[in-house]
Amino acid sequence: MKLNLDISVPSSQEWIDAVMSDFDAFLQDHADCERKASAMAMSFVAKYPDRIEIIPELIETGVEELEHFQQVYALMASRGIQLQHSIGEDIYMKQLIKKCHSGREERFMDRLLIASVVETRGAERFKLVAEAQTDPELAKFYKTLWVSEAKHGHIFVKMALNYFEKETVYERLAWWVAQEGEIINGLDIRPALH
Repeated sequence: MKLNLDISVPSSQEWIDAVMSDFDAFLQDHADCERKASAMAMSFVAKYPDRIEIIPELIETGVEELEHFQQVYALMASRGIQLQHSIGEDIYMKQLIKKCHSGREERFMDRLLIASVVETRGAERFKLVAEAQTDPELAKFYKTLWVSEAKHGHIFVKMALNYFEKETVYERLAWWVAQEGEIINGLDIRPALH
């Protein structure tokens, strides 16, 4: 059953053109995003150890994101591409997090819903990358990632529904989808996931 909401603003042709014209740079950024996604899932476990209903799924998600990192790294290594020396500032995530409520419960819900929106954007972009690939193996790899990210978009909403009323969750999620659309439209086009 679909739990997340679709993104409000589709990625542009300019974005996919930038990715395909410098795919090595995209892979470096993609690897960084998978590391951050794994760390984010585990940070929920660290910050909210009392939320025992969602800890197993958070751990599973963290492990899956780390496996994605491992797969992207293997792809990079096969192409002679190194990891970046440091993970640059993620303006996309920074702008989203800046809009979070500050109260413990409200911030908890916001962070789960942001995770859903970010994963949904990732699914949309991995689908575009898969469809743009001329290499069948890369197309298959990105199709697999697109399906996984879409699943994660649902998981984080399901987690929020454990603790908050459905109407509250979906009202706030719709707000986040609109905010994310404005943010993505304001970003510079570059060969990066966000």
